Amino acid sequence: MSSYTLTYFPVRGLGEAMRSLLADQGLDWKENEVNFEMWTKGDLKASCVFGQLPKFQDGGFTLYQSNAILRYLGRKHGLYGKNDEEKALIDMVNDGVHDLRLKYVKLIYQEYDTGKDKYIKDLPDDLAKFEKILLNNKGGFVVGDKISFADYNLLDVLRNHLVLAPTCLDKLPTLKSYVERLNSRPKLKAFLESDAHKNRPINGNGKQ
Repeated sequence: MSSYTLTYFPVRGLGEAMRSLLADQGLDWKENEVNFEMWTKGDLKASCVFGQLPKFQDGGFTLYQSNAILRYLGRKHGLYGKNDEEKALIDMVNDGVHDLRLKYVKLIYQEYDTGKDKYIKDLPDDLAKFEKILLNNKGGFVVGDKISFADYNLLDVLRNHLVLAPTCLDKLPTLKSYVERLNSRPKLKAFLESDAHKNRPINGNGKQ
């Protein structure tokens, strides 16, 4: 029985890449959902190091910041490359994913009504960078020949964009195939088809 606990809002948001990793690796975890009323009381927020969720617990060890949590799980479960060079490249790709996620979050929460058309128009240039990464790495993943935590993060961001712009990968065949192949991994597929995943909104404001 795992001692992992994920404390987060009842949305996919920053938690779904972690959930995808845990599910695909056959790891158990407990969900501690935080609703708006609980959060606005302020006690939990005050206890968080940076006043933010997600919060991740491994037994008595507590960690904040989504990318730090992903790296921790990567180190612990062999999802962080085979050597220092691969680790550095995985960090690089994950930083690129983070940049794209920040753009997406800004659109969803600040500019959806005024900036969606331009965002979708500019999206191919952003996604082409990841297409190139996959083309340059013949191992089938963003780095090396084994899945890493950065793959789960990228996959989650791409799935979000496929809801926002369903045809965004049509001219990026390597990236499109990558998403289809990873989504079909048996344990990950089961998670993606679960009610827990399907009933969880992507974002907290209902936009997607």
